Amino acid sequence: MDGFIPLLYVIISKDFHESCRILEGPIIAYFAAFLVSFLVVLLLIPPLRRWAFRIDFVDKPKPDVERKIHRDPIPLTAGIAIFAGFVCAYMTFITFQGSRTVSLLIGSLLIVCIGLVDDWYKTHGKELAAWPKLIVQLAAAIIVYKSGVVFYGFNNPFGGEDILLPVYLQFFLTVTWIFGVTTVINFSDGMDGLAGGLSAISAVTLFVVALAKGQSDSAMMAIILVGAAVAYLRYNKPPAKVFMGDAGATLFGFLLAVVALDGAFKQATVLSLLIPILALGVPIFDNIFVVLKRLRERKPIYQADASQAHYRLLRSGLNPKQVVLFLCLVNMCFGLSSIILLLLNV
Repeated sequence: MDGFIPLLYVIISKDFHESCRILEGPIIAYFAAFLVSFLVVLLLIPPLRRWAFRIDFVDKPKPDVERKIHRDPIPLTAGIAIFAGFVCAYMTFITFQGSRTVSLLIGSLLIVCIGLVDDWYKTHGKELAAWPKLIVQLAAAIIVYKSGVVFYGFNNPFGGEDILLPVYLQFFLTVTWIFGVTTVINFSDGMDGLAGGLSAISAVTLFVVALAKGQSDSAMMAIILVGAAVAYLRYNKPPAKVFMGDAGATLFGFLLAVVALDGAFKQATVLSLLIPILALGVPIFDNIFVVLKRLRERKPIYQADASQAHYRLLRSGLNPKQVVLFLCLVNMCFGLSSIILLLLNV
């Protein structure tokens, strides 16, 4: 880690000495933040897993439902550990920024709470109505928008000036982005190791982008998410011992969306707006397909089915491990494409 990141920064920086000067201090902090997040999640999952069995907070197998491919009851409490790991590392390594920090933590808490309610309903064979989730997730996005994490516009690559969008368009695009990424990561959580793997890869990509642009807070948030995702994968790799449920999947989506807004989207040109979209390539493009398919078939967007890429690949003959590996490799290719786009400085 200590050797790879400085080398990577040298590659994407124009000035060798400036790169070394910038990285001397923060690199230890990035590693420490990763470690704190990783350890908190790693240590909290086992007791939360035991607690889940005691209160029957487990995802029960349903052989008649195509999406339920696990054979044993699996606890749904990893989302709580992920939230705790993120908050501990965030409050330790990122300077308190008043309303911005408070808004991010409140928004994250709202996302986790409504996710836990949804998970609880599912453990009892029920479905939470779509509108409470919609309202809470939109509220969380609006809270973040009000704190100043906003997609203001983009840079004109020809004239060099910044083009600011109208306020109503800033609001619409910011809230839509946060809500959309929150949703697509959740939709991707259908197979052991998949959503966690995709989130880890996307967070690594956003970390590299933030480093290259000198955005230390965004880089710190991204590496904290990497630590949480890697620790979660320790227990979620096939065969999974724990699930993060809607609480964890929507939290990853929400935080990745905020990292991109506060980092990759800043000072972006028209073409480099693709960088954060490519960083989240598999979840975004797959779920655009799924939403369009559901709309065409006049099904509710939130109605769970088996139309995502991982289920389609499973039906094609691949086994679950091959499906997860394939989609993670595709997401890595998207991530590398976004970094190449960054290097081109277009």
